[in-house]
Amino acid sequence: MVKKYLLGISAYYHDSAAALIVDGRAICAAQEERFTRIKNDSDFPINAVEFCLNFAGIKIEDIDKIIFYDKPFLKFERILETHLNVAPFGLKSFLGSMPDWLGRKINFKKLITKELFDRFNFSVEKNNILFSSHHLSHAASSFYTSPFNEAVCLTIDGVGEWSTLSISKFDSNKAEFIKEMHFPNSIGLYYSAFTFFCGFRVNSGEYKLMGLAPFGVQSNNNYLFYVEKIKSELVTIYGDGSIELNMKYFNFDRNLSMFDLVKVEKLLNLKRRTPEAQITQDYCDLALAVQHVLEEIVLKLCEHAKELTSCENLCLAGGVALNCVANSKIQQNKIFKNIWIHPAAGDAGGALGGALAYYYTDSQYIPDEVFNPYLGPSFTDKECLEAIEKHNLHASLLEERDLYPQVADHLANAKVVGWFQGRVEWGPRALGNRSILADARNTQMQQVLNLKIKYRESFRPFAPIILEEEASDYFDDCSASRYMLFTHQVKSHLLKQTSSLADSTPEERVKQSRSSIPSITHMDNSARVQTVTNELNPKLYELLLSFKKKTGSPILINTSFNVRGEPIVCTPLDAINCFLNTEMDILVLNNFVITK
Repeated sequence: MVKKYLLGISAYYHDSAAALIVDGRAICAAQEERFTRIKNDSDFPINAVEFCLNFAGIKIEDIDKIIFYDKPFLKFERILETHLNVAPFGLKSFLGSMPDWLGRKINFKKLITKELFDRFNFSVEKNNILFSSHHLSHAASSFYTSPFNEAVCLTIDGVGEWSTLSISKFDSNKAEFIKEMHFPNSIGLYYSAFTFFCGFRVNSGEYKLMGLAPFGVQSNNNYLFYVEKIKSELVTIYGDGSIELNMKYFNFDRNLSMFDLVKVEKLLNLKRRTPEAQITQDYCDLALAVQHVLEEIVLKLCEHAKELTSCENLCLAGGVALNCVANSKIQQNKIFKNIWIHPAAGDAGGALGGALAYYYTDSQYIPDEVFNPYLGPSFTDKECLEAIEKHNLHASLLEERDLYPQVADHLANAKVVGWFQGRVEWGPRALGNRSILADARNTQMQQVLNLKIKYRESFRPFAPIILEEEASDYFDDCSASRYMLFTHQVKSHLLKQTSSLADSTPEERVKQSRSSIPSITHMDNSARVQTVTNELNPKLYELLLSFKKKTGSPILINTSFNVRGEPIVCTPLDAINCFLNTEMDILVLNNFVITK
């Protein structure tokens, strides 16, 4: 039987990526940033494409179809019409974007052909390049990797072509779009605008806003004031969860800023925080207000989607689906029996979704029980050794039976371990193959990791990994959570009585020990849990078993193997550079153990 190779590509906005499916199943996928070391790289993912071809042992001419994740002409239409609608405002933004569109992007098939020819010296036939719609790519990435035969898909993001929100029904190979919301009304852009206002970077700092929210205090007058202003002046929320933004205050339709700062600062009686300025309680309360309004909108949308379709299964997609706190609210409200979220829910995942959508137009989808997110490159012991020798480092090569107990000893002795194993994870979260690990019981470890390893804001929380069979003993309503996309409350018997620090700064409050696993317990006693199974990640599973045998605890801190502002490491050299340039104690490359 001849195999059918489909190459999916996302590019030119943010989080460019490539994914290869063979006969309807993903065999490899990677973001371009992992190869170029440019965070959220938006360029054509030529290195990711080359990886996919090499992994499959094929050439570009063996690809049956190339599917781009959205429709560029519709996007161009939206950009052009938006500028015309707000003219003469936005002239600078218009003049900045038009040369690239008219000079390069207006003929996308020619552009893609050139990108591939320049690297592979092969001219792809233009009729072999196809275009999916943005929200179809998102929804398909979720449904066609889910364990469901049928589901309602809720896609929420910034903007694709025109759509910013869609509700669709999937059944085997049938996809029906039921309802959409269009630009400029966007839940994703609402959240991104406040990400910008609180001093974080749009399209990459939204999770920081989510992490800051628990430092807010609902009883504070500021919180109540912000909620009232958001809902009365900035966002109209309708019963079905659709919204209307008051474009008197938002600026993304006319220039490169998200808000009209003069108007919004006056409305909120608060100045926009500059990126490195101290985070005061005002911004914590604002973040909480913004998060709670988002959750209200998302819950209304879910109730409406259930009402429209009567489906018991929900698939979430789009950048907003990476908001694990909102995801957990859906779970807690039991609107659906089952929820599935693709690990690469953002634009990178559209590369895989576009290819899957094309394939399953003519083929029946037979779901797998478990989606394997480890789809990126891996490296041999020989390649690891070459990187070690290049830096003149001393390393011990251990047998499997010795590796896990030794690393567990290091972790139990308060060492920070860089853990580099197998294939790179697909999506923005480190799922245990490119991870920094530490002991969650250590009261100082959250501060140590933020300030000495990650070099990032001190309020940022860390996530736990835990043996899946032990999860329900430590976290409420947690049985399986394999992709770090939900939060769960730490069990009450593990919590400690804490003193009131109402007048203290977020930096002071974060140092307070709140449970017997303090370094992964956030301000609201929640944790973004990843459960680990022997089936999906046997090496990480064995390490957790060894750590439990040593300490009695089946939990470790798991954070991405990178420092602030850099992508997660990909190669052994990336890992060694990160190891040498931080205060990390131990580096494990496959079975090589390197100490400082």
